[in-house]
Amino acid sequence: MTEVPPAPEARTTVGPPDALLAIPRFAGAATFARLPRLDEVGRADVAVLGVPFDSGTSYRPGARFGPEAVRAGSKLLRPFHIGLEVEPWNTLQVADAGDVGATPYDIGEAIATIEQAARGLYGSAERIITLGGDHTIALPLLRAAHAQHGPVALVHFDAHLDTWDNLFGARTVHGTPFRRAAEEGLLDVHHSAHVGIRSTNPSAQDLIDDKELGFATITTLDVARRGIDEAVDRLRSRVGDRPVYVSIDIDVLDPANAPGTGTPEPGGLTTRELQMILFGLADLDVIGADVVEVAPAYDHAQITALAAAGLTFDLLAMMARPNVPWS
Repeated sequence: MTEVPPAPEARTTVGPPDALLAIPRFAGAATFARLPRLDEVGRADVAVLGVPFDSGTSYRPGARFGPEAVRAGSKLLRPFHIGLEVEPWNTLQVADAGDVGATPYDIGEAIATIEQAARGLYGSAERIITLGGDHTIALPLLRAAHAQHGPVALVHFDAHLDTWDNLFGARTVHGTPFRRAAEEGLLDVHHSAHVGIRSTNPSAQDLIDDKELGFATITTLDVARRGIDEAVDRLRSRVGDRPVYVSIDIDVLDPANAPGTGTPEPGGLTTRELQMILFGLADLDVIGADVVEVAPAYDHAQITALAAAGLTFDLLAMMARPNVPWS
Protein backbone atom coordinates (compact mmCIF):
# COMPACT_ATOMS: atom_id res chain seq x y z
CA MET A 1 0.00 0.00 0.00
CA THR A 2 1.40 3.35 -1.02
CA GLU A 3 1.84 5.72 1.88
CA VAL A 4 0.09 9.05 1.32
CA PRO A 5 2.17 12.04 2.48
CA PRO A 6 0.54 14.20 5.12
CA ALA A 7 -1.17 17.33 3.92
CA PRO A 8 0.77 20.54 4.44
CA GLU A 9 -0.10 22.55 7.51
CA ALA A 10 -2.89 24.99 6.82
CA ARG A 11 -1.48 28.39 5.97
CA THR A 12 -3.14 31.59 4.88
CA THR A 13 -1.15 33.57 2.37
CA VAL A 14 -2.01 36.25 -0.14
CA GLY A 15 -0.91 35.34 -3.65
CA PRO A 16 -1.43 36.58 -7.20
CA PRO A 17 -4.89 36.61 -8.79
CA ASP A 18 -6.17 33.44 -10.44
CA ALA A 19 -5.03 33.56 -14.07
CA LEU A 20 -7.85 31.28 -15.24
CA LEU A 21 -10.80 32.71 -13.35
CA ALA A 22 -9.95 36.27 -12.34
CA ILE A 23 -7.38 38.20 -14.36
CA PRO A 24 -5.39 36.79 -17.31
CA ARG A 25 -1.63 36.74 -16.86
CA PHE A 26 -0.98 39.54 -19.36
CA ALA A 27 -3.03 41.89 -17.17
CA GLY A 28 -2.96 42.78 -13.51
CA ALA A 29 -0.38 44.30 -11.20
CA ALA A 30 3.16 44.99 -12.42
CA THR A 31 4.68 43.34 -9.34
CA PHE A 32 6.78 40.18 -9.58
CA ALA A 33 4.41 37.38 -10.67
CA ARG A 34 1.54 39.81 -9.88
CA LEU A 35 2.13 39.11 -6.19
CA PRO A 36 0.85 41.56 -3.57
CA ARG A 37 2.96 44.53 -2.55
CA LEU A 38 4.68 44.25 0.80
CA ASP A 39 2.63 47.14 2.17
CA GLU A 40 -0.53 45.16 1.37
CA VAL A 41 0.44 42.18 3.54
CA GLY A 42 2.50 43.87 6.24
CA ARG A 43 5.06 41.10 6.64
CA ALA A 44 6.45 38.43 4.31
CA ASP A 45 8.50 35.27 4.49
CA VAL A 46 10.24 36.38 1.30
CA ALA A 47 10.37 39.86 -0.22
CA VAL A 48 11.28 40.44 -3.86
CA LEU A 49 13.26 43.67 -4.08
CA GLY A 50 14.28 45.59 -7.19
CA VAL A 51 17.58 47.48 -7.35
CA PRO A 52 17.68 49.37 -10.70
CA PHE A 53 21.33 50.39 -10.51
CA ASP A 54 24.03 49.85 -13.16
CA SER A 55 26.66 52.55 -12.62
CA GLY A 56 29.22 49.85 -11.80
CA THR A 57 29.16 48.25 -15.25
CA SER A 58 32.35 48.03 -17.32
CA TYR A 59 30.99 47.24 -20.78
CA ARG A 60 27.34 47.52 -21.89
CA PRO A 61 25.06 49.51 -19.54
CA GLY A 62 21.32 48.96 -19.17
CA ALA A 63 20.85 46.61 -16.19
CA ARG A 64 19.08 49.46 -14.37
CA PHE A 65 16.06 48.37 -16.40
CA GLY A 66 16.46 44.74 -15.30
CA PRO A 67 13.94 44.67 -12.42
CA GLU A 68 11.22 46.09 -14.65
CA ALA A 69 11.96 43.53 -17.38
CA VAL A 70 12.08 40.56 -15.00
CA ARG A 71 8.80 41.56 -13.41
CA ALA A 72 7.24 41.78 -16.88
CA GLY A 73 8.62 38.33 -17.74
CA SER A 74 7.29 36.90 -14.48
CA LYS A 75 3.64 37.38 -15.46
CA LEU A 76 3.78 34.00 -17.20
CA LEU A 77 4.69 32.13 -14.00
CA ARG A 78 2.20 29.59 -12.62
CA PRO A 79 1.90 28.55 -8.96
CA PHE A 80 3.18 24.93 -9.03
CA HIS A 81 6.91 24.26 -9.41
CA ILE A 82 7.20 20.87 -11.14
CA GLY A 83 10.91 20.36 -10.47
CA LEU A 84 10.64 20.80 -6.69
CA GLU A 85 6.97 19.86 -6.25
CA VAL A 86 5.99 22.93 -4.28
CA GLU A 87 3.77 25.99 -4.64
CA PRO A 88 6.06 28.76 -3.34
CA TRP A 89 3.53 31.49 -2.73
CA ASN A 90 0.98 29.10 -1.22
CA THR A 91 3.65 27.81 1.17
CA LEU A 92 5.32 31.13 1.97
CA GLN A 93 4.01 34.66 2.02
CA VAL A 94 5.88 36.27 -0.85
CA ALA A 95 5.50 39.97 -1.59
CA ASP A 96 7.03 42.57 -3.87
CA ALA A 97 8.88 45.26 -1.92
CA GLY A 98 9.26 47.61 -4.88
CA ASP A 99 12.53 49.26 -5.94
CA VAL A 100 15.39 50.95 -4.11
CA GLY A 101 15.85 54.50 -5.36
CA ALA A 102 19.65 54.48 -5.56
CA THR A 103 21.39 57.42 -7.26
CA PRO A 104 23.08 56.62 -10.58
CA TYR A 105 25.69 59.36 -10.07
CA ASP A 106 27.60 58.27 -6.96
CA ILE A 107 28.45 54.58 -6.45
CA GLY A 108 29.38 55.01 -2.80
CA GLU A 109 26.15 56.79 -1.98
CA ALA A 110 24.14 54.23 -3.96
CA ILE A 111 25.74 51.33 -2.08
CA ALA A 112 24.92 52.97 1.24
CA THR A 113 21.31 53.49 0.12
CA ILE A 114 20.96 49.85 -1.00
CA GLU A 115 22.43 48.51 2.25
CA GLN A 116 20.16 50.73 4.34
CA ALA A 117 17.11 49.64 2.34
CA ALA A 118 17.97 45.93 2.67
CA ARG A 119 18.65 46.23 6.41
CA GLY A 120 15.31 47.98 6.84
CA LEU A 121 13.52 45.37 4.76
CA TYR A 122 14.64 42.61 7.12
CA GLY A 123 12.27 44.20 9.63
CA SER A 124 9.36 43.14 7.41
CA ALA A 125 10.71 40.03 5.65
CA GLU A 126 12.65 36.96 6.70
CA ARG A 127 14.50 36.62 3.38
CA ILE A 128 15.14 38.80 0.35
CA ILE A 129 15.49 37.93 -3.32
CA THR A 130 16.84 40.90 -5.24
CA LEU A 131 16.43 41.71 -8.92
CA GLY A 132 19.33 43.76 -10.30
CA GLY A 133 20.84 45.90 -11.46
CA ASP A 134 24.50 45.13 -11.99
CA HIS A 135 26.56 42.88 -9.73
CA THR A 136 27.89 45.79 -7.66
CA ILE A 137 24.68 45.53 -5.64
CA ALA A 138 25.71 42.15 -4.20
CA LEU A 139 28.11 43.88 -1.78
CA PRO A 140 25.54 45.97 0.14
CA LEU A 141 23.09 43.06 0.04
CA LEU A 142 25.71 40.78 1.61
CA ARG A 143 26.44 43.41 4.25
CA ALA A 144 22.76 43.41 5.18
CA ALA A 145 22.60 39.59 5.13
CA HIS A 146 25.70 39.41 7.33
CA ALA A 147 24.05 41.68 9.88
CA GLN A 148 21.25 39.11 10.12
CA HIS A 149 23.11 35.81 9.80
CA GLY A 150 26.82 36.41 10.28
CA PRO A 151 29.24 35.10 7.61
CA VAL A 152 27.38 33.20 4.90
CA ALA A 153 28.46 30.64 2.34
CA LEU A 154 28.22 32.03 -1.19
CA VAL A 155 27.21 30.06 -4.27
CA HIS A 156 27.98 32.43 -7.10
CA PHE A 157 26.82 31.63 -10.66
CA ASP A 158 28.68 33.79 -13.18
CA ALA A 159 30.89 33.80 -16.25
CA HIS A 160 33.32 35.97 -14.28
CA LEU A 161 34.98 35.66 -10.89
CA ASP A 162 34.03 39.17 -9.72
CA THR A 163 36.96 39.09 -7.29
CA TRP A 164 39.19 41.58 -9.07
CA ASP A 165 40.79 44.16 -6.82
CA ASN A 166 39.70 47.10 -8.97
CA LEU A 167 38.60 48.17 -12.44
CA PHE A 168 40.15 51.40 -13.72
CA GLY A 169 41.15 52.13 -10.14
CA ALA A 170 37.58 51.81 -8.82
CA ARG A 171 37.38 49.29 -5.99
CA THR A 172 33.61 48.90 -5.77
CA VAL A 173 32.13 48.01 -9.15
CA HIS A 174 30.50 44.95 -10.70
CA GLY A 175 33.78 43.07 -11.07
CA THR A 176 34.86 43.43 -7.42
CA PRO A 177 31.97 42.71 -5.00
CA PHE A 178 33.15 39.33 -3.76
CA ARG A 179 36.71 40.44 -3.08
CA ARG A 180 35.36 43.28 -0.97
CA ALA A 181 32.91 40.89 0.73
CA ALA A 182 35.73 38.44 1.50
CA GLU A 183 37.94 41.23 2.85
CA GLU A 184 35.13 42.49 5.09
CA GLY A 185 34.47 39.03 6.54
CA LEU A 186 30.95 38.88 5.14
CA LEU A 187 31.53 35.43 3.64
CA ASP A 188 32.40 32.01 4.97
CA VAL A 189 34.87 31.97 2.09
CA HIS A 190 36.16 28.42 2.56
CA HIS A 191 32.59 27.20 2.10
CA SER A 192 31.92 29.38 -0.97
CA ALA A 193 32.20 28.67 -4.69
CA HIS A 194 31.91 30.17 -8.15
CA VAL A 195 30.01 28.20 -10.81
CA GLY A 196 30.07 28.71 -14.58
CA ILE A 197 33.38 30.57 -14.85
CA ARG A 198 34.68 30.61 -18.41
CA SER A 199 35.65 34.12 -19.46
CA THR A 200 39.00 35.32 -20.59
CA ASN A 201 40.93 37.02 -17.79
CA PRO A 202 43.53 39.77 -17.75
CA SER A 203 46.03 37.19 -16.47
CA ALA A 204 46.38 33.79 -14.81
CA GLN A 205 47.09 35.68 -11.59
CA ASP A 206 43.36 36.42 -11.27
CA LEU A 207 42.65 32.73 -10.75
CA ILE A 208 45.54 32.41 -8.31
CA ASP A 209 44.36 35.42 -6.31
CA ASP A 210 40.82 34.08 -6.22
CA LYS A 211 41.99 30.71 -4.91
CA GLU A 212 44.14 32.42 -2.28
CA LEU A 213 41.05 34.29 -1.07
CA GLY A 214 39.56 30.85 -0.37
CA PHE A 215 37.00 30.35 -3.13
CA ALA A 216 36.47 27.10 -5.03
CA THR A 217 35.61 27.20 -8.74
CA ILE A 218 33.48 24.97 -10.96
CA THR A 219 33.92 26.01 -14.58
CA THR A 220 31.49 25.54 -17.42
CA LEU A 221 33.86 22.93 -18.82
CA ASP A 222 33.74 21.06 -15.50
CA VAL A 223 29.96 20.83 -15.83
CA ALA A 224 30.19 19.78 -19.49
CA ARG A 225 32.82 17.10 -18.88
CA ARG A 226 31.76 15.71 -15.50
CA GLY A 227 28.06 16.39 -15.39
CA ILE A 228 25.52 18.19 -13.27
CA ASP A 229 25.43 15.61 -10.47
CA GLU A 230 29.17 15.95 -9.87
CA ALA A 231 28.84 19.75 -9.73
CA VAL A 232 25.98 19.45 -7.24
CA ASP A 233 27.95 17.02 -5.08
CA ARG A 234 30.93 19.39 -5.00
CA LEU A 235 28.75 22.33 -4.05
CA ARG A 236 26.87 20.45 -1.34
CA SER A 237 30.15 19.24 0.14
CA ARG A 238 31.57 22.74 -0.04
CA VAL A 239 28.63 24.52 1.58
CA GLY A 240 27.77 21.90 4.19
CA ASP A 241 25.15 23.08 6.66
CA ARG A 242 26.05 26.78 6.47
CA PRO A 243 23.50 29.46 5.69
CA VAL A 244 23.95 30.16 1.99
CA TYR A 245 23.47 33.19 -0.23
CA VAL A 246 22.91 32.45 -3.94
CA SER A 247 24.02 35.09 -6.44
CA ILE A 248 23.10 34.59 -10.10
CA ASP A 249 24.64 36.79 -12.76
CA ILE A 250 22.49 36.05 -15.80
CA ASP A 251 25.64 35.96 -17.97
CA VAL A 252 26.40 32.55 -16.45
CA LEU A 253 24.01 31.41 -19.17
CA ASP A 254 25.21 31.12 -22.74
CA PRO A 255 24.26 34.17 -24.85
CA ALA A 256 21.93 31.88 -26.80
CA ASN A 257 19.93 31.52 -23.58
CA ALA A 258 20.48 35.05 -22.25
CA PRO A 259 21.52 37.62 -24.87
CA GLY A 260 20.25 40.57 -22.83
CA THR A 261 23.21 41.21 -20.57
CA GLY A 262 26.13 43.59 -20.32
CA THR A 263 29.12 41.22 -20.65
CA PRO A 264 28.02 38.16 -22.66
CA GLU A 265 30.47 35.26 -22.84
CA PRO A 266 30.05 32.36 -25.31
CA GLY A 267 30.19 28.82 -23.97
CA GLY A 268 27.92 29.22 -20.96
CA LEU A 269 25.47 26.99 -19.16
CA THR A 270 22.03 26.37 -20.58
CA THR A 271 19.05 27.51 -18.58
CA ARG A 272 18.14 23.88 -17.91
CA GLU A 273 21.64 23.05 -16.62
CA LEU A 274 21.51 25.95 -14.19
CA GLN A 275 18.04 24.97 -13.03
CA MET A 276 19.10 21.38 -12.42
CA ILE A 277 22.05 22.53 -10.31
CA LEU A 278 19.72 24.73 -8.27
CA PHE A 279 17.27 21.85 -7.80
CA GLY A 280 20.12 19.75 -6.44
CA LEU A 281 20.75 22.41 -3.77
CA ALA A 282 17.11 22.81 -2.80
CA ASP A 283 17.42 21.56 0.77
CA LEU A 284 20.24 23.95 1.67
CA ASP A 285 19.51 26.85 4.02
CA VAL A 286 19.14 29.58 1.40
CA ILE A 287 18.84 32.81 3.37
CA GLY A 288 18.98 35.25 0.45
CA ALA A 289 19.65 35.57 -3.25
CA ASP A 290 19.98 37.90 -6.18
CA VAL A 291 19.49 37.68 -9.96
CA VAL A 292 21.46 40.43 -11.67
CA GLU A 293 22.82 41.87 -14.93
CA VAL A 294 19.64 41.58 -17.01
CA ALA A 295 19.92 44.36 -19.60
CA PRO A 296 16.71 44.29 -21.67
CA ALA A 297 17.93 46.64 -24.40
CA TYR A 298 20.03 43.74 -25.74
CA ASP A 299 17.31 41.11 -25.25
CA HIS A 300 15.16 39.50 -27.91
CA ALA A 301 11.58 38.30 -27.38
CA GLN A 302 12.13 38.46 -23.59
CA ILE A 303 14.50 35.46 -23.69
CA THR A 304 16.70 36.81 -20.91
CA ALA A 305 13.88 38.32 -18.86
CA LEU A 306 11.93 35.05 -18.98
CA ALA A 307 15.00 33.08 -17.93
CA ALA A 308 15.64 35.46 -15.03
CA ALA A 309 12.00 35.33 -13.93
CA GLY A 310 12.07 31.54 -14.04
CA LEU A 311 15.29 31.39 -12.03
CA THR A 312 13.77 33.71 -9.43
CA PHE A 313 10.83 31.32 -9.21
CA ASP A 314 13.31 28.45 -8.76
CA LEU A 315 14.93 30.33 -5.87
CA LEU A 316 11.52 30.88 -4.29
CA ALA A 317 10.77 27.17 -4.65
CA MET A 318 14.11 26.34 -2.98
CA MET A 319 13.18 28.58 -0.05
CA ALA A 320 9.67 27.08 0.15
CA ARG A 321 10.52 23.41 -0.16
CA PRO A 322 11.88 22.83 3.39
CA ASN A 323 8.51 24.10 4.67
CA VAL A 324 6.63 21.25 2.94
CA PRO A 325 6.28 18.34 5.42
CA TRP A 326 6.99 15.59 2.87
CA SER A 327 9.90 17.32 1.11
